Amino acid sequence: MHVSEHRIHQIFRVSVILKGLHALTEIGAGLVFYLVSAQSVLNVVNRLTQDELTEDPRDFVATHLLDAAQHLTGATQSFYAFYLASHGLIKVVLVIGLLREKLIAYPLSLVALSAFIAYQLYRYSYTHAFGLIILTIFDLVVIVLVWHEWRLLRRHLPVD
Repeated sequence: MHVSEHRIHQIFRVSVILKGLHALTEIGAGLVFYLVSAQSVLNVVNRLTQDELTEDPRDFVATHLLDAAQHLTGATQSFYAFYLASHGLIKVVLVIGLLREKLIAYPLSLVALSAFIAYQLYRYSYTHAFGLIILTIFDLVVIVLVWHEWRLLRRHLPVD
């Protein structure tokens, strides 16, 4: 199956836009962690999971979400707030650079995404959170697309 360069470019743009939307979500979540107390988070999670846990006390998502909220301390909350906000901000800057075809954004994106993948895999080794694997696979796809677009962009640059 042969995929045209135009189609690859479209997939690249969509994946970068999705990365940008994910980054904005991370920034929003980071701000929530900065502004909302751990007890408030626990109260909301209790309300959200109560019906599901009454129906199925072993519900995978509800039990893990509740467990995470119960173990949220001031220190872990500060870490998540900083991690999410900074991670999101870095990705937003890179996404803007990629969508504007700024040459420096391509290698910086490759480095940043590789670092994020390394950290996600490190975290996975402790948490076994399946979402980290999904995020890592998506990041790997984006890395391949960024590399491909960077090669094309450099090939079409005027020679000095």
